[in-house]
Amino acid sequence: MEHISTKRLLLREWRITDSGDLFEYAKSERVGTNAGWKPHTNEEESKEIIQMFIESNDSYAIVLKDTDKVIGGIGLHERAPDENLTYLKQKEIGYVLSPDYWGKGLVPEAVKSLLKHGFEELDLDLIWCGHYDYNHNSRRVNEKCGFTYRFNKKTILNRLDGREVTSMYYSITKEDYFKSLVPSQ
Repeated sequence: MEHISTKRLLLREWRITDSGDLFEYAKSERVGTNAGWKPHTNEEESKEIIQMFIESNDSYAIVLKDTDKVIGGIGLHERAPDENLTYLKQKEIGYVLSPDYWGKGLVPEAVKSLLKHGFEELDLDLIWCGHYDYNHNSRRVNEKCGFTYRFNKKTILNRLDGREVTSMYYSITKEDYFKSLVPSQ
């Protein structure tokens, strides 16, 4: 897994030693519920999650370059939300960010770097990004990053005691991504 660098961020593989930083934000009610899981109860739980990230090899730690602090996570996951499009080479972006850093444009910066990586290096045809209907911050990120709303569907969140929510799905095609890079005349 290669590192991805942006102006303010480094996206890199997770390390067990990141557990303190992960627990710091993963224990917040404001984080887990928006991402579909219960807040972490201790640092051991955060270590177990990091081990899962390391094994899946599809999630990056979001590190603030100025402080070398892990402030969130982002990944390109093997998912195809629309069963009619499974013939396309595609992935889904998922992310979480410490509330201490909300509203600073950091997630759009990280998402745009993954779009570039996905379309220009992995040669994907389509990238998805979803959120639960109550997560308005993620809706704004999707819009800022050029995703187009496609559909919604009911989802059962096993990690939140079987809570039923509405998942909103957005995507961007390779063609639309490259069109967005061409300056308007």
